[in-house]
Amino acid sequence: MMNEQSFPDRIRGELYNAVEYAQKEQYAFQKENILYGHKPVDFSRSRMLDFNTIIKFLIYMQGGSLQKELYKAGLNVSASAFVQRRKQLSWWDLERVFENFVLAEEEMKRYKGYRVLAVDGTALNIARNPKSDSFMQNSNAPKGYNQLHINPLYDILNKIYVSCLIQPQPQVDEIGALAYMLGWYSFDDKTIIIADRGYESYNTFAHFIETGTNARFLIRVKQNRSAMREIAKLPMQELDTIVSFVITTRQTKEDKANNYIYIQTRKNEKRIYSDKTKKARWDFSSPYPMSFRVVRFKLKSGEYETLATNLPQDFTLEEIKELYHSRWWIETSFRTLKYSVGMINLHGKSDEFAKQEIFASMIMSNFASRIASQAILHNKESNVHEYSINMKMCIFLCQEFLRTGKTSGEQLMRDVARYIEAVRPGREDVRNIKAKSFVPFVYRV
Repeated sequence: MMNEQSFPDRIRGELYNAVEYAQKEQYAFQKENILYGHKPVDFSRSRMLDFNTIIKFLIYMQGGSLQKELYKAGLNVSASAFVQRRKQLSWWDLERVFENFVLAEEEMKRYKGYRVLAVDGTALNIARNPKSDSFMQNSNAPKGYNQLHINPLYDILNKIYVSCLIQPQPQVDEIGALAYMLGWYSFDDKTIIIADRGYESYNTFAHFIETGTNARFLIRVKQNRSAMREIAKLPMQELDTIVSFVITTRQTKEDKANNYIYIQTRKNEKRIYSDKTKKARWDFSSPYPMSFRVVRFKLKSGEYETLATNLPQDFTLEEIKELYHSRWWIETSFRTLKYSVGMINLHGKSDEFAKQEIFASMIMSNFASRIASQAILHNKESNVHEYSINMKMCIFLCQEFLRTGKTSGEQLMRDVARYIEAVRPGREDVRNIKAKSFVPFVYRV
């Protein structure tokens, strides 16, 4: 009788199936000659660096020099040969592996029947290239630098990334990225998407409303003089109310008489607008009736936070407060992605290579999170603190599990459970944000 497959072996099988499926998709596109001008023979011959080998290597690769990582992986090729072969891949191939691996996960934790996602953006410095779309210059950096902006959707309860859009930093548009992902994401399951200030806009709310009742938003909004008109009218106290109004992109007498909220879209091609005239994005008809729920609660500091949402009334003020504060997990996930997975230690100079490694890092992060979720911890009553899995060690062990294939799934779970760290809830600290440059290739440990 065959032994039942261990959980890590099953997850690894799902990952490798995702790689194989992405390869079949690439072959289909190559035959039609529409994938970035690649020739149909790119990965048709049997070679040491075939499609599967390169994809898997990018996923479990760590932050050392490229030659050192190739040696550890047992790939007896030069760094130059690997780079030449890697050019025949697209970042799109890694994105397809990422998406296929996400779709393979069926057992999802939920909150009151909802999947809980957070959206936010983070910047990643890459190798300097003045010819790239990601090149930036300002008074603080006259020589310029290159940066990509990563816009992911992150499942807070399951600790996995579910979608991502990458933009050159000079063209960053977080609201536009969210609108794009809302169009891409399937709302077959009831879903809540949480966002901080910066995502608030009438257009964003309308996009959620148009997707149907399965799409719920919970977005922090401004509450001072620059707040949305109907929110600015509300008293500065704890509240839970519905605001209703009508959006218009016209300035007719009738619209003004009805006190509609006017959005300037600069749609009149014959008119000359002043440089000071703001242009707002609006993707829907006009006039457009809109209503949503506004909740405001008081923090321990005595300040207030105001949230806009279309969550139903059976979500209490306390539950909404708890949900919004859980958004912080996406911030900690960025730290894990960059420093524990090693995304900041890129192994290529081009934007194309950087995008490949961004998706590869997200795949590795998702793999490790799924393994950590099944690790068995024994928190004793005598312990001062509760303990959780040390994700830095978990990721390292998972990388080794994929790289060598020598460790059994059962042994991996035991090793992951060995490395733990204390959980200290309620800790607060001032965010010390420091600019970090690209890690040069010659300074890799």
